[in-house]
Amino acid sequence: MLYNKGVYINACFDELNLTNPDIVKEVQQEYVQSGVDIIETNTFGANRFKLKKFGLEDKVQDINRAGALIARETAGKEIFVAGSIGPLGLKIEPWGQTTVEEAEEAFVEQAQALLEGGVDLFILETFSDINEIHQAIKAVQKLGQDLTIVAEMTIEESGNSLYGTTPEVFTRKLEEWKTHVVGLNCSVGPAHMIQCIEKMSKITELPLSAMPNAGIPSEVEGRNIYLCSPEYMAEYAKRFILNGVKVVGGCCGTTPSHIKAMRSAIKALQPPERKIIQVLPPTEVEEAKEMIKLRDKSKMARKVEDKEFVVSVEIVPPRGHNPSRIIEIARRLEQKGIDCVNIPDGPRASARMSSMALSNILSLQTEIEPILHYTCRDRNLLGMQSDLLGMYAQGIRNLLIITGDPPKLGDYPDATAVFDVDSIGLTNVVNSLNKGIDIGGKRLSEPTGFHIGVGANPGAINIDYEISRFEQKVEAGAEFAITQPVFDIKLLENFLKRIEHCRIPLLGGIWPLFSLRNAEFMHNEVPGCQVPRAIMDRMRDAQELGAERARKEGVAIAQEILGKIKNMIIGVQISPPLGKYELALEVLKVL
Repeated sequence: MLYNKGVYINACFDELNLTNPDIVKEVQQEYVQSGVDIIETNTFGANRFKLKKFGLEDKVQDINRAGALIARETAGKEIFVAGSIGPLGLKIEPWGQTTVEEAEEAFVEQAQALLEGGVDLFILETFSDINEIHQAIKAVQKLGQDLTIVAEMTIEESGNSLYGTTPEVFTRKLEEWKTHVVGLNCSVGPAHMIQCIEKMSKITELPLSAMPNAGIPSEVEGRNIYLCSPEYMAEYAKRFILNGVKVVGGCCGTTPSHIKAMRSAIKALQPPERKIIQVLPPTEVEEAKEMIKLRDKSKMARKVEDKEFVVSVEIVPPRGHNPSRIIEIARRLEQKGIDCVNIPDGPRASARMSSMALSNILSLQTEIEPILHYTCRDRNLLGMQSDLLGMYAQGIRNLLIITGDPPKLGDYPDATAVFDVDSIGLTNVVNSLNKGIDIGGKRLSEPTGFHIGVGANPGAINIDYEISRFEQKVEAGAEFAITQPVFDIKLLENFLKRIEHCRIPLLGGIWPLFSLRNAEFMHNEVPGCQVPRAIMDRMRDAQELGAERARKEGVAIAQEILGKIKNMIIGVQISPPLGKYELALEVLKVL
């Protein structure tokens, strides 16, 4: 409605409460004239995280208070004002870095200002994550247990939330958290929403709400056009009422004309008496499967638990689709007694064969176990969960979970990164799957048994931040870690002392330097790699004697480092530069 009145789509609509209150009031008056009982405040995105994108994070109280006052003035004494609170626009733990405490604090800040502005109730709307709406509920309840809360999830055409949570699960949870009305809004049109409402009405006695979009939008010349007519919405409004809905309205694309038609259609209807079926949701009915023990997850996990030294060599996926050379290399490494091959996922954000596909090929055609790098860069949360379940079905067990290099570091700087979650969030996802629960809170038929690894960076510039993230990774469920290449042993010793309270088995990264240029690259362009001056001088002196002499010196340095750190770690990962796998075998002779 605001867009149709000339507000640009990239503007901050919530800020209009301060900069153009008349246009907000004009829209709300049109809905009042259409016959509503409740109007919402213009504050759906007025939380500190969303406002920060516009440089308005210090205006949270002003924007929300003004939004409530505008609606209060428009509503008069006969119409209720609902404080609109939407999601924060980011992922909170366990899937994201924002803590539940930070999320609750942001919701409290918004709700407090709305309350000061005079709202009668709160509508928490368009939530996908059941955990996030829980923080919003707690925030409102913190301001007063008698405050009325309408809690609405948003669903896909399947009827589940965007995180895969079933209506049976989220309805029970919203009831358990003592909301007053539970319901659905946004995303889908009325036809799909009513199927979900039918399921919800059978398991709760709480009043239900339904506020669908006016259909799924179609893009016409760059604009979203909602195709549901007022008459169609009115017909479904009656069906909602007949299925026990007490609060009915509309979301995206719902104009005052739609509301007027809905009002006329349902005027004479009375909600029927509902019969509640006492059936527990699947997550409560099914017994939890026993988690897979660490030593049963993989051969590597068994060696780690038995405190045997693990040796891994990194194999970079090929450019192209022919894996024959990589298979031959893996077989040679296997014959030399190497335990695992470490397979990066799109290293340096370049286009290579899928690490998942290569891991599966090596699992089928060799006896050596892969450690699959899995990054958060290229897939959204649901896509990652699907990948993980597929990988497990194919026999992949050892994971190294990393956030991933941004595309600008690689060959295709214009590629789009996703970064739906970071390595901490993804570790939580995998740990949840290992407990037999998906990200939507639904129990799997059987738990996965991934051996969960994470990265560690002893040479990080901000070591306090690195330690903090390492602690979070361990808390999220990490079972082993692999470090960045170690050149400065003092940095590793300091890191190990700092993580003594959250120590998990650690594989040290070793990189046999190939040349002086390679040493300079590692020191200057690889985050977390610090090559001491003494090593740089040795490589410079060797380089003056020729390329072969530099190569041998790089191997000798790697052997010395491995010899000094082998008693500090549970294993080693050798990353041979430029595909020179014979260098890795030379380094390992020191063992």
